[in-house]
Amino acid sequence: MFSLCKETHPPTGVEHSISCHFFNRTEKSLVVAGANVLRVFRLLPDVDHRKKEKYGENRPPKMKLECLATFTLWGNVVSLSSATLSGSARDALLISFREAKLSLVEYDPDRNDLRTLSLHYFEDDDMRGGWTHMEHRLPDVRVDPESRCAVMLGYGRKLIILPFRKEPSPEDAELLQPSITVDVKPTAQQLANAANANTKSPVLASYSIALKDLDEKMDNIIDVQFLHGYYEPTILILFEPIKTFPGRLAVRKDTCSMVAVSLSLNTRVHPTIWSVSGLPHDCLQAVAVRKPLGGTLILATNSILYLNQSVPPYGVAVNCIADTSTNFLLKTQTSLNLSFDSAQACFIGNDKLVVSLHGGELYVVSLMADSMRSVRGFHFERAAASVLTTCITLYEDNYLFLGSRLGNSLLLRYTKKDEVPSVSVNGHEEDDDVVIVNDKQDDSEPPSKKKKHLDNLGDCMATNVAELKDPEELEVYGKEDKASVQITSYSFEVCDSLLNIGPCGNISIGEPAFLSEEFSTSANPDLELLTTAGHGKNGALCVLQRSVRPQVVTTFELPGVSDMWTVAAPGKTTITLEDGEDGVDAGPMHAFLVLSRTDSSIVLQTGHEINEVDSSGFSTQGPTVYAGNLGNNKYIVQVCQMGVRLLLGVDLLQHIPLDLGSPVVHASCADPYVVLLCSDGQVILLTLKEARQPSMTRLAVSKPGISYRPQVTAICAYRDVSGLFCGAVAFADGEDEVEQIDSEVPAFEIKKEVDDEDELLYGDSDMPIVLQPPAPDPEPQAPKKNTLWWQHYLVERKPTFWLLLVRENGTLEIYSLPDCNLCFLSKHVSTGPRVLVDNLEIAPLATNTSTSNTEVPISIIRELLVAPLGHLGSRPLLMMRLDEELLLYQAFYYAKGHPMPIRFSRMAHDVFTRERKPKSKKKHAADAPAETTEMSVMTTDPVICQLRYFRNIAGYNGVLVCGVSPHWVFLTARGELRTHPMHIDGPIPCFAPFHNVNCSQGFLYFNNKSELRICVLPTHLSYDAPWPCRKVPLRCTAHFVAYHLESKTYCVVTSTSEPSSQIFRFNGEDKELTAEKRNERFPLPSVPRFSLLLFSPVSWEVIPNTKTELDEWEHVTCLKNVRLADEGSHSGLKGFVAIGTNYNYGEDITSRGRILIFDIIEVVPEPGQPLTKNRFKSLYSKEQKGPVTAISHCSGFLVSAVGQKIYIWQMKDNDLVGIAFIDTQVYIHQMFCISSLILVADVYKSISLLRFQEEYRTLSLVSKDFKPAEVYSTEFLVDNSQMGFLISDREKNIVLYMYQPESRDSFGGQRLIRRGDFHLGQHVNSFFRVRCRWQPEYSVERKLPAGSDKRQLSMFATLDGGLGYILPLPEKTYRRLLMLQNVLVNHLQHVAGLNPKAFRTFRNTTKVLGNAARGIVDGELVWQFLHLPVGEKWDVAKKIGTKVDDILDDMIDIERLSAQF
Repeated sequence: MFSLCKETHPPTGVEHSISCHFFNRTEKSLVVAGANVLRVFRLLPDVDHRKKEKYGENRPPKMKLECLATFTLWGNVVSLSSATLSGSARDALLISFREAKLSLVEYDPDRNDLRTLSLHYFEDDDMRGGWTHMEHRLPDVRVDPESRCAVMLGYGRKLIILPFRKEPSPEDAELLQPSITVDVKPTAQQLANAANANTKSPVLASYSIALKDLDEKMDNIIDVQFLHGYYEPTILILFEPIKTFPGRLAVRKDTCSMVAVSLSLNTRVHPTIWSVSGLPHDCLQAVAVRKPLGGTLILATNSILYLNQSVPPYGVAVNCIADTSTNFLLKTQTSLNLSFDSAQACFIGNDKLVVSLHGGELYVVSLMADSMRSVRGFHFERAAASVLTTCITLYEDNYLFLGSRLGNSLLLRYTKKDEVPSVSVNGHEEDDDVVIVNDKQDDSEPPSKKKKHLDNLGDCMATNVAELKDPEELEVYGKEDKASVQITSYSFEVCDSLLNIGPCGNISIGEPAFLSEEFSTSANPDLELLTTAGHGKNGALCVLQRSVRPQVVTTFELPGVSDMWTVAAPGKTTITLEDGEDGVDAGPMHAFLVLSRTDSSIVLQTGHEINEVDSSGFSTQGPTVYAGNLGNNKYIVQVCQMGVRLLLGVDLLQHIPLDLGSPVVHASCADPYVVLLCSDGQVILLTLKEARQPSMTRLAVSKPGISYRPQVTAICAYRDVSGLFCGAVAFADGEDEVEQIDSEVPAFEIKKEVDDEDELLYGDSDMPIVLQPPAPDPEPQAPKKNTLWWQHYLVERKPTFWLLLVRENGTLEIYSLPDCNLCFLSKHVSTGPRVLVDNLEIAPLATNTSTSNTEVPISIIRELLVAPLGHLGSRPLLMMRLDEELLLYQAFYYAKGHPMPIRFSRMAHDVFTRERKPKSKKKHAADAPAETTEMSVMTTDPVICQLRYFRNIAGYNGVLVCGVSPHWVFLTARGELRTHPMHIDGPIPCFAPFHNVNCSQGFLYFNNKSELRICVLPTHLSYDAPWPCRKVPLRCTAHFVAYHLESKTYCVVTSTSEPSSQIFRFNGEDKELTAEKRNERFPLPSVPRFSLLLFSPVSWEVIPNTKTELDEWEHVTCLKNVRLADEGSHSGLKGFVAIGTNYNYGEDITSRGRILIFDIIEVVPEPGQPLTKNRFKSLYSKEQKGPVTAISHCSGFLVSAVGQKIYIWQMKDNDLVGIAFIDTQVYIHQMFCISSLILVADVYKSISLLRFQEEYRTLSLVSKDFKPAEVYSTEFLVDNSQMGFLISDREKNIVLYMYQPESRDSFGGQRLIRRGDFHLGQHVNSFFRVRCRWQPEYSVERKLPAGSDKRQLSMFATLDGGLGYILPLPEKTYRRLLMLQNVLVNHLQHVAGLNPKAFRTFRNTTKVLGNAARGIVDGELVWQFLHLPVGEKWDVAKKIGTKVDDILDDMIDIERLSAQF
């Protein structure tokens, strides 16, 4: 049995985050990682230019995060750091992977991608030291604060050191200098040589130290950190030589130690300069304290300690447990009751620390120091309650990022409240006084900002300018001794959040509550997914749909229409709705709908009703090529094949007959320009000349000097407001070109060294860059200069106009409008290169003229569109439609480009525009003689555009891709590309946005049956997510969810935790509840209280009066919708809700559980509350002999796992009667049934297959897996008559087993055979099965492969927030895709040098006999074939001996089978 595993929804949790100069030195970026996905964000003011609001230092605009890049890695990120390497214009990332791999990568401005600088692999046997697996000690990476070296912990026993190269050598500098002879074009070879010349690695040879050599007791490393303020890089190691645990504290306590080691990189000598032993046993992490204090903070579960060399240690107990658990001298701080277990900490000032506790509370901890700079007090202030945090990062001034796996990640802005005098400290000296009193001035910019951008010169200045104290500063504030320290209080506000649907603990399929009746008859059922997400106060339910289901307002039948446009007219009121997602107003109302047929046009007036316009200035005699608005929606232009009309409302202002020798076939508009394309390739430019009187306005015709050979096949006029096309961007690369400064930005005198250095690095350029120069440090006497980093983004860009065209030979040309100068030319665009490069500058070498692969056909680009997407149009998206492919490119700033500082990089997407033709048609096409190229390039009929840009449909801007596979393409202010299919109504020939009195912010489209549908987008879902999604907050943990088919409601089990001091004790005969007396500073354990709720998918609220509380101490272990025998129903089976529970009283008292069975009945709803028609009715509730751990149904009987037995029950008269039982192994936690087969998962002992024979009333073991496996979840994999058994395990693998009694390895069927394994890299807690998507009868596409109708899709949800599927494949398809996978492993250049084959290989902690079975194709790797350039696709297909078309057809089949939601 062969299958394919593919993830369709990327993981959304965040586990690591850092702030660094990822793109350039002028702006900071936030890099976040979760599972195997790396995303890069920047901070952007959420400002609308039309609202002229004033912002200043005290009133900054609201910020949000914009995603600029996403990278998928072949490995899970274990640790993430950044380093500043010498001679580099940006920071490099250090990413470590299991078990001991390290990649050094940086952004490549030439390709808009990641470039791998060096790879470090330490997984050899010598490094392992005999260990077979390292679960507990992952490879953490730490970088020296001054970027002199990095260290990585290898297998918990070795310290691997990577020294970085110092300042660049003189010969390197010469290479970077600009060429004197500017007018000679460099050849491609010269450019390549210059790029390769600087081959000196930024990282010197790494070496390792055995930790036992530093200190023979060193073992069980807890944390490793670099310390601040030492001449040599100095590393602190926190470790526990001999372990203990809370139950053994009477014998052994205070087992942790700390050592500071100085790393002399040149001599490789590593003296220990300072050590402390006898630290509390519960130390969790070390946080290095910045200068002037220096030293380190140690966070332990019950205390916080400050340690520094030559200063006595100081510690505070944060709860009363520390009083007894340690002998370390701790001060008691009254009224503190905290626990630092799972806490995350980060400094926001030199002496202020933000700590996020495990419950989500944010505390600001202030370190209070005396005159000797030794800390003599901690001040704790509870500032906010926030998300349960996994990582915390300081980002820019006053912004804090909280990354979370358990909820949405948040961006917080913190501001200082009024300062209050606090604890007095004796003899406070001036240095610290300045830091504390002058907090607002000193901490507003991080040290990196204050380095005056001169560090790169290296040797001419001190390494850290920020820490050189200014003598004038001391004079201003004086040297008085203060009696008390000013404590700053902070307030936090949420600026932005990143959606996270994980961890998906349990997932269920249901039906959406609202579906237009037009779609209710489709062959495929309409389904949605409901998954549990989050934990505790971040608990939620997520409603997910893969495809867009429009809400139909009305439908007309209009046969023969080939294209349509909606246009606005003056006099129509602009109704302004609430601002949408992108902050765009509702826009003008559409007054007319222009429909084009093959021989005529229809014009409809769209008011309260839709009527045909009788007499008007519109031309209706022939087909319309284009209709649109000009002059800020005042005028209407209608382009016909032989003329152009300009209208004001229905009145004709001007008619321009065009006699060009060939008809107009395509037009594109960028107000005030209209560009026409004739069938012979002529390009005509029309410009609107507005007059004072609207009736005198005219269009001026001009013929630009653009040659129309080779044939022009597509054009697009574009109005650019991003500033990218002309180089006026806020984030211009590096600090280059500071000579020309925009008039709105205050100019400063810049030190000459900066200019020299920039010229050295980048060469001079004369492009105007809107860039603010780095200001000198503000002097204390002078008022602070206005140099806020976000002001770049507030400069409104003047729009520029451009004309893009492509020719039949695949060349893209960009001309400036209206003067039509050629500014950019890129060749062979139709082959889909990864980066579109300007070929105007480079003289090509003679060898490169002929393509290597002669038989590769040149595809013709049929359509071209540039869509201004992103925040206020700042992310232009270039879309090109070929006959069978859609190419997407994003524009990115390229500093060396001239005259246009721009390049385009290809974006991966999953939009298939290719149609699967039946085999008969393929043969027919092959036999037909090839048409002449001239005919096939252009016809005389109008081009029907399939890429339709829209503004403000339900608040979103984007593009709808029409055709056989309609897709919505969004790229909102969040910055991530989203493509959502809309296959519910079949192919869509044409589409138009529609904003009207009766249909606000809606759209129109025709389907294949010539039905015009007027629709709106359902707004209860957010479309700015990988799948359209709605997150329903519960504020409590959701454990299980099940859909009840009869009542169309969801049953949800939730729990809330409350602190409790009660405990059950065993008194000889029975248990008794006793309340323990504890100090008020004792952190009490929390006890969950479970409840059962009924949710309605209509409002996504709990149906009133349906909440059923379970007993105290009772935990729900399973919830299922079971179908049991019932005489009253038509099928003989009826759906009930079954729950299994367990009473957790502690280890001294025997576990017991209950089985609860509920029916959901219909009652008379309460007045005004229609949802209250459903209620729970309890049918059965009895205690069992053991804990009920799993529940299912089989042939109308109830199956339950009670203790170590599995029972089969029959339900009679609301009571359960035992039928059969069988003994099992350790702990059964999942059971699934098909027919009479029961698949059983054990927590430690893998899976077993049971069979129930109803006629004999026996339950017997059929087969089982003999090898131990810690199973998380299990499910069946069904392919016609074959059946496999899937499991997901603790090692993040998915394994496929089969029952094959004829196989020799199965011992006559006793043992299940492993037939496939695949390392997913994420834990799977929940599988479910769904039938593959059927093909409608009327479909003209090629029939799906044989047996597809009886094939099932097994889908899974992961704890990192990902979704995916496993699909059984026919052997022929499997073999082809497997060969493709093997070729792509070596053919592609993988991010960070990782190997997909190694990543997907089955992992196991224990050595197992036998090889990996594989047998499962890696869908994500295979799908990368789609995004290869055409030549590479042909090369790869040739290597495996097949055709590109066959591979693409297989992929389309798989996409169509799996497109179920």
